[in-house]
Amino acid sequence: MDTTLPVLAGTVSTIVFVGSVLPMLHKACRTRELSSYSLGNIVLANIGNAVHSVYVFALPPGPIWVLHAFYVISSALMLHWCLRARAVTRAGADRPAAVGVAR
Repeated sequence: MDTTLPVLAGTVSTIVFVGSVLPMLHKACRTRELSSYSLGNIVLANIGNAVHSVYVFALPPGPIWVLHAFYVISSALMLHWCLRARAVTRAGADRPAAVGVAR
């Protein structure tokens, strides 16, 4: 089989997968609303990406490198944003409520 077809398929699938994740990243970055995301799932995705990197980066450079790098970066960003949002929420909950302040 000619290698052009697999590389073309890999390139197209990379564009499709990246295009499907970008709206989620944009919304999470813009709104900082991450309560609907599971921290456990995001942590597992990052662990899986780290382990899978051993395999992917042993392959010759190609579309799979781009796709995997995108997954690594987007999962790491989501983990960072999720942990930061939880820290801010926790810090806000630790503050005592103002007494006598009308809302």
